[in-house]
Amino acid sequence: MKSTFRTVDASRISISELMLPSHSNFSGKIHGGHILRLLDQIAFACASKHSKMYCVTASVDTVNFLAPIEVGELVTMKASVNFVGNTSMVVGIRVEAENIQTGVTKHCNSSYFTMVAKDDHGKSVKVPGLILNDKKEVKRFLNAVIRNKTKQQRTIEFDHQDFSLDDYIPDLEGYKVQIELPNE
Repeated sequence: MKSTFRTVDASRISISELMLPSHSNFSGKIHGGHILRLLDQIAFACASKHSKMYCVTASVDTVNFLAPIEVGELVTMKASVNFVGNTSMVVGIRVEAENIQTGVTKHCNSSYFTMVAKDDHGKSVKVPGLILNDKKEVKRFLNAVIRNKTKQQRTIEFDHQDFSLDDYIPDLEGYKVQIELPNE
């Protein structure tokens, strides 16, 4: 695939679904697993729309459940590609729930899915670049860059052969944890 660029707007997608009693958990709220399934579906659709390829979920970096969703509410998920790498894309998703009787809408979830484009043989393929048209799109791209750098730094730091637990024990003060390591 030759290198091309597409706008964020070209990847935007939204879905809406009425929340039914069959989607609820034992407390009567919509089950988080149902929302996760919908999030994965819209991330797939958004990434596939941008790349024009079949895409798979590589990781879910953040899923923040901010407010419960009630049976009978209309849930709308809005997704767009926030970042592209060589073969991967970060899809940002906002979830809102609307009480269809009152019209009151609430922000219920924000999520970031990393999706990878695949060819017909399951090999990762290059994805088009991203054209950023406004400050919000630039901010989202930069946020993804920072999340990736932080994740990479944490991996390097904790997986390094010279990692010393003693350097981090003081950082645990104030947390609800008790350390009982065997004598080495």
